[in-house]
Amino acid sequence: MVLQARPLRLSTADAGFEAAFEARLHWSADTDAQVEQAVTDILEAVRKRGDEAVLEFTRRFDRLQAPSMAALELKPAELKAAFESLPAAQRSALETAAARVRSYHEAQKQANGQGWSYRDADGTLLGQKVTPLDRVGIYVPGGKAAYPSSVLMNAIPAHVAGVGEIIMVVPTPGGEKNPLVLAAAHVGGVHRAFTVGGAQAIGALAYGTKTVPRVDKITGPGNAYVASAKRRVFGLVGIDMIAGPSEILVLADGSTPADWVAMDLFSQAEHDELAQSILLCPDAGYIDRVQQEIDRLLPEMPRAEIIARSLSGRGALIRTRDMAQACEISNRIAPEHLEIASTEPHRWEPLLKHAGAIFLGGYTSESLGDYCAGPNHVLPTSSTARFSSPLGVYDFQKRSSLIEVSEAGAQSLGRVAATLAHGEGLQAHARAAEMRIKP
Repeated sequence: MVLQARPLRLSTADAGFEAAFEARLHWSADTDAQVEQAVTDILEAVRKRGDEAVLEFTRRFDRLQAPSMAALELKPAELKAAFESLPAAQRSALETAAARVRSYHEAQKQANGQGWSYRDADGTLLGQKVTPLDRVGIYVPGGKAAYPSSVLMNAIPAHVAGVGEIIMVVPTPGGEKNPLVLAAAHVGGVHRAFTVGGAQAIGALAYGTKTVPRVDKITGPGNAYVASAKRRVFGLVGIDMIAGPSEILVLADGSTPADWVAMDLFSQAEHDELAQSILLCPDAGYIDRVQQEIDRLLPEMPRAEIIARSLSGRGALIRTRDMAQACEISNRIAPEHLEIASTEPHRWEPLLKHAGAIFLGGYTSESLGDYCAGPNHVLPTSSTARFSSPLGVYDFQKRSSLIEVSEAGAQSLGRVAATLAHGEGLQAHARAAEMRIKP
């Protein structure tokens, strides 16, 4: 049977565009009741039984037998050995990507991550102290595919922020370890790593066990069980975000080769069947050419079946009135990855408000951002780019307010505070301020 990928064809001029557009965008982030109950049971077991429960679920879900948690911990020497075993080209690529990711996040820290303070005329000091988290956990997917790039994207900004200890968890189904993932942990500076995954790994990081230390925050994407577990432990620990299926939106003016754009759509569709790839373009002939390239290129792809299901089930090729309207629709979608495949990307970029990452110009494929451009590839999905940001140094820091009131300042501020406190009926608050006011 010949595989076909048939993204939905739409035009904003069609009478039924709005209904069809909304239906194609819809994706429910709600986890089904069976997953929720399974996650609840796993987390409760890990909270109560610690290592014993983690070992039990690792045997059940990852088919990985281990006599103890110590057997599941990856030692630094093993990570280094994995790096040294790689072909020279892979070692070089890994180090180049890591250097670019580190450079970008160092710049981010310098621009946005410093403390500050100032003094009022009366000598009162006000400011903010920025400190790194003590310990974070990074979850690296290891089911359908392995993601060494995710190790770099989570570990390096944590390092740059000054986090004291980085704990990595990664599932290794059947005990199969990916050398690139281990090597990335070595290059990225992971301090401890365990071959456990799923909700049990999230539980171990959130609650702590005899072997796995409790962390302050958990970052990194995973499957529905991981997402549900992160949602449930939030509050006990911090989390970065609840990740949904991967997304790409391409705004094209028809100037970029159609096969480039078709492959860019594939680049997200190959993640899984629920990934979403959308093209917005005012040129109907160009949309036809992209579809022709989809048909031509699909049989060449190792993950062709996944791509076909993704494009047919959630993909769309949408003709717009013009590029300005394409930008308006993009802002409604608020995509994870947004490519401006145009000869004038800087003309359209100011019109775009909501996106996890914006890729400017025909030569800037989304895949470069995934691996080695420098900015983080952990991005908000499912329209959450309307209010969320990419993972960054700021996710591994916290801010404390600094207040030092001078004797002179206490005279004026004390009267203000006392007045408001009396108005709220909190007399101890008022008295604490009044006692510092000179008679």
